[in-house]
Amino acid sequence: MAITSNTYNIPTKQELSIQISLSGLSFCILQRDTKTITFLRDNNFDKKLNHHEVLDKLKHVFNTESFLQSNFHNVHVIHVNELSTLVPKPLFDENSLADYLKFNSKILKSDFIAHDSIEINDTANVYVPYVNINNFIYDLFGAFTYKHVSTILIEQLLTIEKNAENIKVYVHVNQNHFEIIVIDKGKLIFFNTFEYCSEEDFIYYILFTAEQLKLNPETLRLIFIGNIQKDDSLYNMAYKYIRHIEFGNRHENYNYMEKPQTNHSNFTLIKSF
Repeated sequence: MAITSNTYNIPTKQELSIQISLSGLSFCILQRDTKTITFLRDNNFDKKLNHHEVLDKLKHVFNTESFLQSNFHNVHVIHVNELSTLVPKPLFDENSLADYLKFNSKILKSDFIAHDSIEINDTANVYVPYVNINNFIYDLFGAFTYKHVSTILIEQLLTIEKNAENIKVYVHVNQNHFEIIVIDKGKLIFFNTFEYCSEEDFIYYILFTAEQLKLNPETLRLIFIGNIQKDDSLYNMAYKYIRHIEFGNRHENYNYMEKPQTNHSNFTLIKSF
């Protein structure tokens, strides 16, 4: 989804990506001509906020951080929430966006509903963006693009797995929530978002998903991406129940002035460019 205007921007090779969730903000700056990530930062909140409080946090960052006092050739915004659903393109009607969402998400009549096109599996991703965030970014930069986080996950993982011959269970870990993406021989067969407060919540939803899809924890391949490492409590809990665990890889070739923590961290932020 793109928002455009006639605002004049000074030419620059810098691009900015901002990931917005109720649990935190993440920022990444790419120097496009040298393929160099020059800045990478995660700002996690102490507790889950509402979208008004998140906007206040975002304004504070823009007002106080020098790294954002620049002109950017492109600006990307990633909306992270559970308010999304996938619709096969043959069944998709742009006039029925609210109808698609209301069956599995709590939405208000006043909510603005957007959609992304996911060409790789011929679906539309219908979702509720943070409109107040979009308006703020528009006032700052004029034209920019935005997507739902699940659009980036699905596009990128299906591309990585397009020639795979077996089933993979990807778990994209964030603070307070995670996404499960199950791909079988390059085809998406499951996507969902889960909130968790403990390691027990975390493994429960993974095992429940495996059970529903008739996947054996002794044989399935679980691949972690996002905010998780081998010595984390979440990893240790999963390893108690699932034999084959590995970490994914962003498979990009950027240079880094601000290096990510791991090869699988900041997956959606960096892959948004």
